[in-house]
Amino acid sequence: MEHFLFKQLESVRKQTLKAAEGVTEDMADRIPEGFRNSIRWNLGHIYSVLERFAFQYIGLPLHMPEGFKERFESGTSPLTSTAEGPAPTLSELEALLRDQHRRIREALEHRMQEEITPPYTTSAGFTLSTTEQFLTFNLYHEGMHVSVIKLYKKLLNA
Repeated sequence: MEHFLFKQLESVRKQTLKAAEGVTEDMADRIPEGFRNSIRWNLGHIYSVLERFAFQYIGLPLHMPEGFKERFESGTSPLTSTAEGPAPTLSELEALLRDQHRRIREALEHRMQEEITPPYTTSAGFTLSTTEQFLTFNLYHEGMHVSVIKLYKKLLNA
């Protein structure tokens, strides 16, 4: 029986992709005044963080395209990025985001209670020590960034 969390992750990801609908390549790179990131950054960040949460901490290989770490990890910004080469297009980001959940489900469906040592403490102060906890925390993380994307769309269309 499929773990309920995979359905939740898929549902949240559908909301992420829906929030990105109507965003143009130009709009994806504009940064609203007073902020430091763009819609493209938020989409790449959502992908990068879940990739790390799902695979890195249990020692599985990551599917991280070149430049993603420098461009989208926590603490980065398009304003100060050291990434070389062009940023991924919205179509490329969408394809990565759509495929990520299949790979996660296939790799982790029987590893949800696997212990992570040492445990990881997020910037929000949550300590995560199992695969299931990492994926559960991602629901909060991704939802927070979806809200930012929706806000940016309103600000950039004003």
